[in-house]
Amino acid sequence: MIKIGIPLERHPGERRVASVPEVVRSLVKKGFAVHVEEGAGGRAGYPDADYREAGASLVAREAAFDVDLLLKVRRPEPEEVERMRQGGVLVGFLESCAEDDPLTAALLARQMQVLALERMPRTSRAQSMDALSSQANLAGYRATLEAAARYGRFFPMMMTSAGSAKPARVVVLGAGVAGLQAIATARRLGADVHAYDVRPETREQILSLGAKPIDLDLGESGSGEGGYARELSEEARARQQAALGDALAKAHVIITTAQIPCRRAPVLVTEEVVRRLRPGSVIVDLAAASGGNCPLTVADEVVEREGVTLVGLTNFPALVAADASAFYARNLANLIDIMVEPGEDGPRWRDFSADDITAAMLLTP
Repeated sequence: MIKIGIPLERHPGERRVASVPEVVRSLVKKGFAVHVEEGAGGRAGYPDADYREAGASLVAREAAFDVDLLLKVRRPEPEEVERMRQGGVLVGFLESCAEDDPLTAALLARQMQVLALERMPRTSRAQSMDALSSQANLAGYRATLEAAARYGRFFPMMMTSAGSAKPARVVVLGAGVAGLQAIATARRLGADVHAYDVRPETREQILSLGAKPIDLDLGESGSGEGGYARELSEEARARQQAALGDALAKAHVIITTAQIPCRRAPVLVTEEVVRRLRPGSVIVDLAAASGGNCPLTVADEVVEREGVTLVGLTNFPALVAADASAFYARNLANLIDIMVEPGEDGPRWRDFSADDITAAMLLTP
């Protein structure tokens, strides 16, 4: 019988958990033994009693790591690697692009089979397993609420006996999963939403959500492989910053989501633009963890510059931990379905290298 472990995430500020009672129940029914560290789901709103009722065993930390399949949200710490079972399987985000990552080397030295969620291919078959997208969706939603809460005026147009207020002008930079959700949420809140992306194919998506696309002629496309944006040339970046300046200076709220895999985030909101913004404006920088789309952003801090509030929080999904954990758990459950096949004594491993999804995710020396 394959034993699954779900430990408490101990990264500072992390409230998510890798699986939830609803999903644990289905895993147990499929023949897995699920060991949950005591308190693992508490910060996400899932008490131990719910896991126990779902059929999980509540265990100490050591037992949660001594399993065949370890499910995690955040990058493992070195001491956690030492607790893992030799030759086991790890599924989670590794949060690294370095080829010589010492953590990867330590995992492989323990003969672990590691499936990195960042490496999941963007194909139709993999959509139900795409945790990167599910968490980005939540980040875009929660970032917009953060912007609305910190902006000292209304988002929608308001007409009252005391007068009327114009809707906030919100500009969303980047129309990936997070950006599109930010657009949709800001529109639901009644804002006047404008959006920009270097990939021309996103224009139709922006329009479909009721936002106004910002059209710039950069002389080249920013479309990359797998639906991601690629890094622009130096000349195109200069044209982009110059052309964007006027559009951004009119904004009351700017939500930036532009990132390039394994690269520093592109600078889209310059210091000059910040100086041109009206006092009380808000910038929420979802790229803060990779350097920020604004050079004044400080990762994991909220700062004020030139009368403008810059929000550099780096873990918005953890602010909606219950739903973020539920989405993540379902993504992993769908992935587990293609990792195993029926056996006489319950599920048994398939050859991970034989499936295009798990083969793409599998780390090799």
